[in-house]
Amino acid sequence: MEWFFGFLKAYPYVLLFFTVGLAVAIGRVTIKGYGLGMVAGAVIIGACLSIWASTYGIKLSLDNFVKSLFYYLFMYGVGRRVGPSFISSLGGDGLRFTILAVIAPIVGLAIVVLGVILLDLPVGAAGGLLAGSQTMSAAIGSAEQAIIDGVVKLPEGMTQEAASGMIAVSYGISYIWGTVGIILIVKYLPRWWGANAQAAAKKYEEEFGVKNVDDAGLSGYRPGGLRAYRLDNPATAGKSIAQFRAANPEYRVINVRRGDELLGSDPGLVMQKGDIIALGGRIEALTDKMGLIGPELPDERVLNVPLDQAEILVTKSEAIGKTLKSYRDSDIAGQLHLQKIERGGVPIPVGLETKLQKRDVVFVVGLKSAVQRAAEMMGIIARPSTATDLLTLSMGMILGFLIGMIQFPAFGSQVGLGNAGGLLVSGIIVASISSRLRFF
Repeated sequence: MEWFFGFLKAYPYVLLFFTVGLAVAIGRVTIKGYGLGMVAGAVIIGACLSIWASTYGIKLSLDNFVKSLFYYLFMYGVGRRVGPSFISSLGGDGLRFTILAVIAPIVGLAIVVLGVILLDLPVGAAGGLLAGSQTMSAAIGSAEQAIIDGVVKLPEGMTQEAASGMIAVSYGISYIWGTVGIILIVKYLPRWWGANAQAAAKKYEEEFGVKNVDDAGLSGYRPGGLRAYRLDNPATAGKSIAQFRAANPEYRVINVRRGDELLGSDPGLVMQKGDIIALGGRIEALTDKMGLIGPELPDERVLNVPLDQAEILVTKSEAIGKTLKSYRDSDIAGQLHLQKIERGGVPIPVGLETKLQKRDVVFVVGLKSAVQRAAEMMGIIARPSTATDLLTLSMGMILGFLIGMIQFPAFGSQVGLGNAGGLLVSGIIVASISSRLRFF
C-alpha cells in the first residue's frame, strides 16, 4: 500500500476526490435508520487515510489554497441558502427562532471556552471543538484563518501546522457526537417534555389538510384532469361558456371544436349541439355530472391545448396570507397542478389550509393561460433553467471579498468580517435580490 499512499501524496486532487467519493458511499449506509452522513463520513475517511499513510512515513495533506477555495465557496453557498428567508425571518413568528439562533451559538461558544480553560487544552482545540460539537464546519476555516493571519498568538515552539492539526483532531472527535447527539436529542427530548411528536404531526396534517408524507410517492392519481365530450344535452346546448360556468362553477371549458375548426374558450362563445368540448376540473367533478354535456370522446385535436410549467414568486400583497383552498373558486381552478411550494429554499408540506407567505416559490404545471393568470394573481413568474449563472457567482464572490476587506478600529485593533464573513453576507444579499427579481 505504500505506493498507493505515495501516489495520493503526489496527486493531492486525486486524494481530495477519492476521500469525497468514499465519504459519500459511507454516508449512505444506515443501520436501523441511523447513519453518519457524508460530513462525518469524510472526517472518518480522512482520519483513517492519514493514520494509515503515516504508518509508512507518508503525510497526506492539501495545500492552503485548495482548502481556502472550498471554504470560501462553502460560506458563499451558506449565504445563498439562507438569503431568501433571512429578512422575512426577522419579524413575526420568525423572531423567536432568530433569538434562539443568537442564544444557541453564544451558549455553545461559552461552554467550549470554559472547557478549554479548565482543561488547559492546547491552541486550536477550541476552534475544532466548537466546529464539531455544533456541527458547524465553517468554524474550522475561521479558526485556521485566525491562526494564519496571526490573530491568535501561538505559544513558543508551536507551529501553525501543529495548531491546524489540533483543530482537525478536536473537530474529528467532537463531530461524531455533535451529529449523533442532536439525533438522539431530537428523538427523545419531546418525550422528556411530555410531548408526543407523532400525534402533533398528525394534528398538523389534519389542521392544514396535508397528506401523510409517509404515503407520498409516485401515483396514478391526479387531482385535476382534462376530458373531451360531445355536446348532446339540449339543456346545455345554446348556452354561452360564461353561462355554463355560472351554472357549473366546478368546471372550466378549455377548448371547443366545431367541425374542423377550433374555436377556443371565449366566455361569449355559444356552444351548439354536436360541438366537441374540452372540459377541465377536479377529478371528482368530472365524474359527477356524467350527462351534463354528452358522451366522452378521445378527441386529440380539442385536447391538444398548450401546457406550461413555471415557478411563481409570491410578491402580490393580495396573495400573501391566502390559503390554497381559497383559489378553488378562482379562474385557475382545475387548470393547474401544484407540484410543491418552497419557503426559504426548503420545500414545505402543502395542504388546503397552507397559507402563502411573501417570497414563497410556487411550482405549477398546467394550461399556459392558467399559469400566466396564476402569476398575475400571486407575483412574478420565472422559468426553470438548468444554466449556471457564472457571472452572478463571480460578482457575488468578488462582492464578498470586498465586504471582507472592510475593517473598523476597536479596542486598539482592526475588526472586520474577514473573507468568510464577507462571503456569507454577500451570499445573503445575492439570494435576497434573486428571490425578488427571480432572473439570476
